[in-house]
Amino acid sequence: MSDNVRTYTTEHADDEQESESEADEELHCPECGGQLATDTEHGETVCVDCGLVVEADEIDRGPEWRAFDSREKDEKSRVGAPTTNMMHDKGLSTNIGWQDKDAYGKSLSSRQREKMQRLRTWNERFRTRDSKERNLKQALGEIDRMASALGLPDNVRETASVIYRRALDEDLLPGRSIEGVSTASLYAAARQAGTPRSLDEIAGVSRVDKDEIARTYRYVVRELKLEIQPADPESYVPRFASDLGLSDESERRARGLLDTAKSQGIHSGKSPVGLAAAAVYAAALLTNEKVTQSEVSEVANISEVTIRNRYHELLEAEDGIAMN
Repeated sequence: MSDNVRTYTTEHADDEQESESEADEELHCPECGGQLATDTEHGETVCVDCGLVVEADEIDRGPEWRAFDSREKDEKSRVGAPTTNMMHDKGLSTNIGWQDKDAYGKSLSSRQREKMQRLRTWNERFRTRDSKERNLKQALGEIDRMASALGLPDNVRETASVIYRRALDEDLLPGRSIEGVSTASLYAAARQAGTPRSLDEIAGVSRVDKDEIARTYRYVVRELKLEIQPADPESYVPRFASDLGLSDESERRARGLLDTAKSQGIHSGKSPVGLAAAAVYAAALLTNEKVTQSEVSEVANISEVTIRNRYHELLEAEDGIAMN
């Protein structure tokens, strides 16, 4: 038995040495040991030092055309868009363009335009074959609309779409509105991605009220067992500072104030939005940048009273650290 193991180990070691030597040959010139470079124009791999052509007539797997900007790239590309969860059919169906032009860019006649409009109508009907697909299409449209209004990136929209699909598959929608579940999905996705929006901001662009969003959000998170960390006040600071036109120094100072508040335990039980707004306001004053409480209140969508209260608590915590 031991002889078999020894034989297998030896063979395995020999195979590894052979693969390493082959990889080394691929990276270095077999004649002089110099570095190899790929000449894409001639389809050759040559040695930089001695000029030996190691490989010729290589296959170029890229496109045969060149593009110098994104518009030209889109025009010349002959493949479709990648699949995405942000569309109810994942982008696999065919869309009929809204431009009434033929392949040569010429305008269609009135009769052809009417025909294309009928084709678009029937194509749209066939894309949603049952009530579940119509539900999903409406919800994903809502998610896209709200995400655009809140300035959320594509990865958040994709995650929100996946969360909504899971809720639909696990039959969580009966007794709840499509708008409520789609809003809760977007709220959860934004928090998961580390780009949270406050409940007031979410409610401002949603078609349902704040209480229903909070209730549906708790239900969806519980039933789908989503792992969502409590919102960090620091994640709101860059957006508030950007909207107020503050400098990088003010943003760093705001982060420092929040770090001090965390070390002192002041953040416990407090609204992360209120703490972030107060930290930005305090940092602006400490760096001699003129910002009023009303401006911060408007950007953060939180009352001036909350900003004043958190502002005093942050400065007291900072003074306590300084005295120690």
